[in-house]
Amino acid sequence: MQPLALSLPVLTPDTALFLDFDGCLVDIAPRPDAVVIPLGLPERLARLHDVLDGAVALISGRDVADLRRHLPGFPGAIAGSHGAELSLAGHVIETTHQADLDPAALHRAAADAVADHPAILVERKPHGVALHYRADPSLRPVVEEVMARLADAHPDMVLQPAKMAMELRPAGTGKDGALDRLLATAPFAGRVPVYAGDDLTDEVAMARAQALGGHGIKIGAGETVARHRLPDPAALARWLDDALEELR
Repeated sequence: MQPLALSLPVLTPDTALFLDFDGCLVDIAPRPDAVVIPLGLPERLARLHDVLDGAVALISGRDVADLRRHLPGFPGAIAGSHGAELSLAGHVIETTHQADLDPAALHRAAADAVADHPAILVERKPHGVALHYRADPSLRPVVEEVMARLADAHPDMVLQPAKMAMELRPAGTGKDGALDRLLATAPFAGRVPVYAGDDLTDEVAMARAQALGGHGIKIGAGETVARHRLPDPAALARWLDDALEELR
């Protein structure tokens, strides 16, 4: 992996900053509910929100309520569930898709299908479901088969591969669409987008930011469309702290 820290973009007062959560702001944990919020992260986000006049947003596969539980004081916008929901001013959560979805039934179907494989974690989401096989990577074929069947049974949903996981989410959603929605609203409109993320789900958003004249920053290893890279969330935190010093 190339050390590209010296080629990172410069944040300016005209930047709109978009940040993934898992693997970007926090280290990947064995389970989604086991993430640890790094010391200083809430304060860092609050300072960025202040110096960029509110143009800081989280865009994540997690749902908005879950992100607010982990970062209760975050003052900015959040696009959750891969853009299937959006929370702007006042923390009101707006659904952005038209899928005919019974989440409880979908969760039951997924759990029943993998009941013989306790190492597979079923992550129940308000707009879909994810199966994680991090505890036993050999179970990837089982997860792929189960999720393919669920996708066939839900034609208005699409499969989303991720790191050691596969998710079923509403068709027509995605982190690139979330980026576009946010850039069409104040205070993001008219700014240069900078998107940082680590997963396959972030690639479309990084590509979109770059197509709009902005920047994508890949966190971690792996092939990417991003023109910039940092090795881990700690390195991103240091870069953001340096940017804050420059913006003061």
